Amino acid sequence: MDRLNVKLYMQNCYILQENERLRKKAQLLNQENQTLLTELKQRLARTAAATKAAGNAAAAAGGRAPLPDLNAAPPAHAVHDKVAPKSHKAAAN
Repeated sequence: MDRLNVKLYMQNCYILQENERLRKKAQLLNQENQTLLTELKQRLARTAAATKAAGNAAAAAGGRAPLPDLNAAPPAHAVHDKVAPKSHKAAAN
């Protein structure tokens, strides 16, 4: 019985050490993720500011608005609701 208790105690100690190691690793990964997220947000803000500045400079220089994105969805006012034609079965009833 004592041998079994010692074996279980040793397994428990190993599990606790492994949990602590994994907890520290998770903490480091979380810190790295937060750093990368901050860097990404800064880059996006700089890109957005540069794009806006370039658009303003182009508009001021040439007096033209930037070209529309043809891959974007059409504006809501450009979409026409079409009424589906009635089927022959519906007309017969």
